[in-house]
Amino acid sequence: MEHVTRTVHLATIDSVDPHELAGVAARTFPLACPPSIARENVASFIATNLTATRFTEYLTDPRRAILTAQQDGRIVGYAMLVDGVDDDPDVARAVDIRPAAELSKMYMLPDYHGDGWSATLMEHALATAAQWRVRSVWLGVNRENQRAQRFYTKHGFRINGTRTFQVGDDLREHDYVMIREVP
Repeated sequence: MEHVTRTVHLATIDSVDPHELAGVAARTFPLACPPSIARENVASFIATNLTATRFTEYLTDPRRAILTAQQDGRIVGYAMLVDGVDDDPDVARAVDIRPAAELSKMYMLPDYHGDGWSATLMEHALATAAQWRVRSVWLGVNRENQRAQRFYTKHGFRINGTRTFQVGDDLREHDYVMIREVP
C-alpha cells in the first residue's frame, strides 16, 4: 500500500505558489455555481478574483489567512478567512455576533470530495479564526448549493440572513449568509 502524505498549512507568499493556488481556484469555483450561471460570468469572476496576481495580494494581506490542503505536496483544496464583516448592509444585519471573520472561500478538487479532506480543512479554518479571537465565523453560500449548505450545517453553521453576490458583469446571485459561533 502506497503512503500518502496529507497536510493543512497556513499559506504564506514564501510557502505556496500563487499560480498553483489560482489553478485550484479556477477548477473548483465553478463547482459551487448553479447551472443557471452562464459560463462567461463564471469565467469573468475567476479572471477578476482568482488569478495568481490576486492570490499574491491575498497572501500578503494581514487581514486574510489562506489554508491549503495538500496531498503529497500538491494543493488539493484551500480555505480563505477574512477578518471582519464587509460593508454590505444585508451581511451586517445577518452577522449579529461580533467580532467576526468571513470564511470567504473553501474549495476542494472534485477527486477529494467525500474523503474527509473538507472536514479537516474546516477544522483548521475554525481553529485559525479562534486564534484571531473572533466570536463568530460567517460565510455566503448560493441558495441552490444544497450540498455545501448540508456540509456547513453539519459543522455548526446556521442560516441567519441573505445577501446578493456579483458573478460576472451582469449577474447577481442570491446567497444565504450562514453564521457559526466560535467557542
